[in-house]
Amino acid sequence: MIHAADIREWRNRSVVDPKGHKIGVLEAVYVDTTTDEPAMATVRTGLPTRHHLAFVPLDEATLGPDYVKVSYTKTLVKKAPSVGMDDILPAESEEAIFQHYDMPYQTGAGGERQLARR
Repeated sequence: MIHAADIREWRNRSVVDPKGHKIGVLEAVYVDTTTDEPAMATVRTGLPTRHHLAFVPLDEATLGPDYVKVSYTKTLVKKAPSVGMDDILPAESEEAIFQHYDMPYQTGAGGERQLARR
């Protein structure tokens, strides 16, 4: 796993799938609020005038010299829940992201969000 200390270096790197196909450009990293470890990233995809931010898990992600390789296919990431370039992730939309990737979703004991942008 990539450590949280490296997050600032990831922005604007290409995000590629396991076969090396470019998905888009890394925009932001979201950490798991219980561990403060990187959990999800938003990837800038779409046409230059119609960019949006798709979410992709960072489990098993590897960092290359100019890319971040995720363990999910380009097709799956492009179909993932997304937000507009200037939007924030609404708390009620978090669970849909986890469901899209067949991952368990659990809020904190007091109903806190599972993801926080860094």
